[in-house]
Amino acid sequence: MKEERRKVALVLSSGGARGYAHIGAIEELEARGYEITSVAGCSMGALIGGMYAAGKLQEVSQWMKGLHPRKIFSLVGISLSTSHIIDVEPILEAMRRIVPDMDIQDLPLPYCAVASDVKNFDEVVFREGSLYDAIRASISVPSMFKPVSRDGMLLVDGGLTNPLPLNRVARTEGDLLVAVNVSAPGEEVVEQLHERARSIFLRSHPLAKHLLSRSSTSSGGNYYSLISDSFSLMIQQNARQRIELTPPDIVVNIPMNRLKSSDYGNAEKVIRFGRARMREALREYEAGLML
Repeated sequence: MKEERRKVALVLSSGGARGYAHIGAIEELEARGYEITSVAGCSMGALIGGMYAAGKLQEVSQWMKGLHPRKIFSLVGISLSTSHIIDVEPILEAMRRIVPDMDIQDLPLPYCAVASDVKNFDEVVFREGSLYDAIRASISVPSMFKPVSRDGMLLVDGGLTNPLPLNRVARTEGDLLVAVNVSAPGEEVVEQLHERARSIFLRSHPLAKHLLSRSSTSSGGNYYSLISDSFSLMIQQNARQRIELTPPDIVVNIPMNRLKSSDYGNAEKVIRFGRARMREALREYEAGLML
């Protein structure tokens, strides 16, 4: 493989806790001799990408692996505000103790993060200024986290406008454009397995069958699930369009139904999954070069 084809412009998508898979994908790229020369991210992809660009991903990864549910609960504040229900600042403050804030333009690698301005209906790309300000804006899931008010803008999660910012990452001549999309369409085989497990459970638990059959006739789920599913659908469709508009050389797809966006207490498993998926993608790419 030509040396310049070992250089990678890396793009990391939004996707909540599924974004832990970005860590495994990066680990596999480096283990196989690829050099990441720039990174762009959205939401969780902005957070992981920012930590990597700062040269501190290994330290943050170890910290994330220790975030069992009780620890997460101790770090997350519940807000009574009408604009959000979770106070994310304690988590970011804990991260600042591991990785101090710095200006994006001073990072060792070119980096950018994407947010959405719901006041002016626009995409906002951070290429300078505070790293944590950019991350904070990019991860602000509407109704979950407090929006960021800045310079006449009201900033929320970048997934609304550009969940896979392939068109925003800095490029160098001869590099590979590599995308990790943790909001890919679900795999049918997984749905079949879920349905089979549900069927077995219902046959062995008559009471569960009674309750679930009643719930299935309801109006369509609760407040949280409806917003979450709607947001996921929008991100999935937007990411697909971004891939069509700016086709990457390598794309690693993490199906939404394989991992939960809220499973923040299971980092090690998700990281392993991301590494395995990147390994498969690189094998296919390298095999194609040898034909």
